[in-house]
Amino acid sequence: MNKSLLIIVVLALAVTAFAYFKSPDLALRGGKAGLKLFIDILPALIAGFLLGGMVQVLVPKEFVVRWAGEGSGWSGLAFATLAGALTPGGPFVQFPLVASLWKAGAAVGPITAYLIAWTLLGINKMLVWEVPVLGWRYTIAKTIACLAAPIILGYAASWIYRQFDGVL
Repeated sequence: MNKSLLIIVVLALAVTAFAYFKSPDLALRGGKAGLKLFIDILPALIAGFLLGGMVQVLVPKEFVVRWAGEGSGWSGLAFATLAGALTPGGPFVQFPLVASLWKAGAAVGPITAYLIAWTLLGINKMLVWEVPVLGWRYTIAKTIACLAAPIILGYAASWIYRQFDGVL
């Protein structure tokens, strides 16, 4: 069991115990709510892990290294930014996909640029949520303001990651 999972398990058990001592019914309701959430999220989890697995077997490692590997430079950051902006789906899809790309040789910078672009510039999110709720004017202003962020932050993350070489 890795440290992150251990922390989550201990935290979940501690909160459950707190809820139980406050009221056994409260702990039961919380457990049922957690199970419902799991059942609701399960299809996205399955799809995300399936997508990640397919990327591992269908996308050649050479392609990943060329377009998003350590030597891909600014073009790798730009490619990852575009891919992140165009890829739909929530974190249950994105993180298995990113894990597959990481295993295939994608570097820290492009992975960071991808995730930042997915978060800030996601076309699907813009069309489904931002434009209908906040309007075109806001969406265009926010998008223009955020355009450089994935590339700058991808470069910064890559530099910071190298500083930890041999330390962590």
